[in-house]
Amino acid sequence: MAIRERWAAVLAGLSLVLLPAALPGLNPNGLNLLAPARAEQPQAKKVLRISAIPDQKAEKLNRLYPLVAAELERQLGVPVVYVPVVDYTAAVTAFRTGDLDLVWFGGLTGVQARLQKPGALVLAQRDIDVAFHSIFIANTGSGLKPIRGVKGLAELKGKRFTFGSESSTSGRLMPQYFLAKGGVKLSDFAGGAPGFSGSHDTTIALVQSGAYDAGVVNEQVWRTSLHDGRANRAKVVAIWRTPGYPDYHWIGQPNLDQRFGKGFSRKLQGAIISWRTTNPQQKQILSLFGAQQFSKSSAANYKQIEQVGRQIGKIR
Repeated sequence: MAIRERWAAVLAGLSLVLLPAALPGLNPNGLNLLAPARAEQPQAKKVLRISAIPDQKAEKLNRLYPLVAAELERQLGVPVVYVPVVDYTAAVTAFRTGDLDLVWFGGLTGVQARLQKPGALVLAQRDIDVAFHSIFIANTGSGLKPIRGVKGLAELKGKRFTFGSESSTSGRLMPQYFLAKGGVKLSDFAGGAPGFSGSHDTTIALVQSGAYDAGVVNEQVWRTSLHDGRANRAKVVAIWRTPGYPDYHWIGQPNLDQRFGKGFSRKLQGAIISWRTTNPQQKQILSLFGAQQFSKSSAANYKQIEQVGRQIGKIR
């Protein structure tokens, strides 16, 4: 009997495996209907990644853009992070590859970025970017005097001269354009070529120190340096202010609406152009940008920059 009972038990166990429909809670396909459904994995929150060309010292950039990120996050309701880049080229490359969503570009880098990323959105520019200016500066010991017009730039021939970044609109592109109009070739500078300091702050420091006789910088940075005392008028002075040209602007990825929802790019643009000095946080941002407010812009505003970029070989 013991053997017969043992086999009966084994057969009963097999029936539980082979006949799942007989068990409560199982459907005919053997799925457990009583078990809780597997929780869906939550989607990672989409993050808006912003950046800017490093045209000034990292100290100032690291003060300004985290403030911009925090303000945009508050206005848009999405996480926003500031991603620093090492140079102008890195900013254009990261935008092309989609690693950055929103970038503060100069005129030239903005055109380069848009040409490499069809459909990129020109969102906004500062009030001062409609007619921006470069300032040619000189060391007071160089013998250079204030210049009256573009033809006076010929006085720079034979001098040690430095631009800023090679891809800077205000520190290289447009100054080179005006130098050419004044009859000055790059080979006319001492040593047969100009220097490239990498940033406007560095250009001022190099000319002030006497390492270069002259250079050219962003007017906004020049004025800030005078105000902050970093530019010493006893050692470095402005000798010419260029005519105005369009410059800096915010550019967004073409797929912002697909990633963040319909109408997001318009909402982003609206947030930027809504900044006012009456709001303490926005006032601080605008002050660091050297502007009173932002306004809408378009690619058409930068046609001249593209033409000059092609002329000097920075755009092909």
